[in-house]
Amino acid sequence: MAELHIIGQIVGASGFPHSSLFCKWGIHAGGAWRLLSGLREGQTQVDSPQTSDMAFWSHPIDLHYATKGLQGWPKLHLQVWHQDLFGRCELSGYGYCHVPSSPGHHRLRCATWRPLGSWQEQLAQSFVGGGPQLRFPDVIYSGADRYRLHTAAGGTVELELAVILRNFDKYGVES
Repeated sequence: MAELHIIGQIVGASGFPHSSLFCKWGIHAGGAWRLLSGLREGQTQVDSPQTSDMAFWSHPIDLHYATKGLQGWPKLHLQVWHQDLFGRCELSGYGYCHVPSSPGHHRLRCATWRPLGSWQEQLAQSFVGGGPQLRFPDVIYSGADRYRLHTAAGGTVELELAVILRNFDKYGVES
């Protein structure tokens, strides 16, 4: 079988209105893909930068897949959260990016967004906190009903990924 190795890190995030950020991440692949080793999802630590806009996580990603076909190439989906002074967690943004299909070292910037909700929900969020969240997080990467959402842009998440392809040429896939 053809194999894909993804080795890298979630470097950090910038451009968010709050500090004390952390990231929940996961990877989604189609039915032809089998995870041989590594974690399918994870969470970074909270970073509260004192001198810059950038929250650094340096969270490792190490995945090894086997596949029978290219359909359903892996995608990383991200949720950036803010932790307030009382330890409450609020959503700051959703985002996703495709794992690059060419071998080598890649530096990615993943734009994020968050649902706005009604004006009543926005008013309540400014006084009480919280805010609207997706009921079904698979909307982040599937895109089926995402066009109907009212959203606001968030910050960006930076990733560094090394992609290694093995035996793709034996199965008729040229790199």
